[in-house]
Amino acid sequence: MREWTSHKLADLIEIKHGFAFKGEHFGENPDGPILVTPGNFAIGGGFKDGKPKSYSGPIPEGFTLREGDLVVTMTDLSKGADTLGYTGLIPGGKTYLHNQRIGKVEIRQAGRLDRGFLYYALHTNAYRQHVVGGATGTTVKHTSPTRIGQYALFLPPIPEQQAIAAVLRALDDKIAVNERIAATTRQLGLAIFARAILEGEAVKVDIDSVSSNITRGIAPKYSDSPNDLTVLNQKCIRDGRVNLGPARRTLHEKVKAPKILQRNDVLVNSTGVGTLGRVALWMSGGAATVDSHITIVRFDEAQIDPLCAGFAMLRAQPEIEARGEGSTGQTELRRTQLGSLGITLPSRTKQRQLRPKLNALEEQANQAPAESQALIRLRDTLLPQLMSGRLRVKDAEKIVEDHV
Repeated sequence: MREWTSHKLADLIEIKHGFAFKGEHFGENPDGPILVTPGNFAIGGGFKDGKPKSYSGPIPEGFTLREGDLVVTMTDLSKGADTLGYTGLIPGGKTYLHNQRIGKVEIRQAGRLDRGFLYYALHTNAYRQHVVGGATGTTVKHTSPTRIGQYALFLPPIPEQQAIAAVLRALDDKIAVNERIAATTRQLGLAIFARAILEGEAVKVDIDSVSSNITRGIAPKYSDSPNDLTVLNQKCIRDGRVNLGPARRTLHEKVKAPKILQRNDVLVNSTGVGTLGRVALWMSGGAATVDSHITIVRFDEAQIDPLCAGFAMLRAQPEIEARGEGSTGQTELRRTQLGSLGITLPSRTKQRQLRPKLNALEEQANQAPAESQALIRLRDTLLPQLMSGRLRVKDAEKIVEDHV
C-alpha cells in the first residue's frame, strides 16, 4: 500500500467533447457511421448497442472513435435515465462518432495510468457519487470535464493496475459470453417458431380473444426488505428478457392475485418513448409483480399454448411499438390497442409439438442471465476492494477462478 499514490483525474486524463453533428444528416443508412449517445451506455456502465443512428454528412477530422476508445456520458439520456457519468469502451466492427453529450477520455501519461484500470475505476460508487453529486440541471442532469477531473484516484504501480483490470475483465468476459448464449438461444427458438408457421397451417388471432387477463401493474409502495415482493419496472425489460437487476421490492399483501406474475406471462412496456412496446417472457417461478408502466398479458391455456403465444408476441414487437399514442414524452399503449393486435401462430397440433422444444431452449437461455447476475454481484463486490487496495490481486484471482 505504500506504493499507492493519490492523483486528481485532471492530472492524468483529458476529456474531449464530440462534434455538433447536424440532425439533418441522420437517417436509416445501415452502412453509415453510428452516433454514440447516452442510450449506448448500460445502467451501471459499459457500452451496449441500441437503435443505430447513422450519419451521412461531413465528418470533421478527429471525431471518429476507434475500437477500444474510452468514452463517458456528459448528460443523462433523459429525465430519470440515470446514465450520467457512465463509461464504455468502443467495440470493433463499426465506425462510431460522438457529439457534445459524450466525452472521449484520453490518458495524458500512459506510463502512470492503465486504460483498463481507469475503465474500472470509473465504475465505482465513489466515482458515481462524485459525478452525480456535482451535476447541474433539473430535468436533465449534466456534468463537465472539470467536475470529473476533480475526482481523486488512488493508483498502485502499473503492473498492479493491469493485474486488477485483468481480474475484473475475466468476470466481464464471462458475462459477455452468457449474453451471447442467451441471444443465440432465443434466435434459435424464434427460427424454429417461424419455420413451424411456414410449414403448416397458420392461425391468426387477436390477443384479447385468447387471453384470460390483460392488465396494467401496480402503483407500488416500495420496500427495502429483501423478503418483500419483487416489482419489475421498464428498465427490467430488454432484448426480450427480464433483467432483475433494476427491480425493487413492494409489500406483498398490497398486490391482488391477478397482478402476481405467473410462468409464461408476457410483459409489455406500455408508457414512454424508447421503451414502449418492448416485450419479455416471464419464465421464472419466483414471486413478482410489475409496476403500472408494464402490461401483463396472460393467455388462456385452454385456447392457445401460452409459450407459443409469447413467441408470437416477440415477433410482433415492432408492430406493438408502433401502436403507442400520445404527445411527445407521454406515449401510452392502451389495453384495447394491445388486445386488438393480431398474432400469428402455427396450428394447435404444432403448438403442442413446439412447446417442449421452446421450453427447453428458454430454460437453457435463462441459466445464462441468472449466472451473469451472480457474476455482476461478485464483480461489484470485488471492485471497490481492489480499487482501494483492501483486497490483494492474488486473493481476488482465487475467488474469480471459483466462479468462472
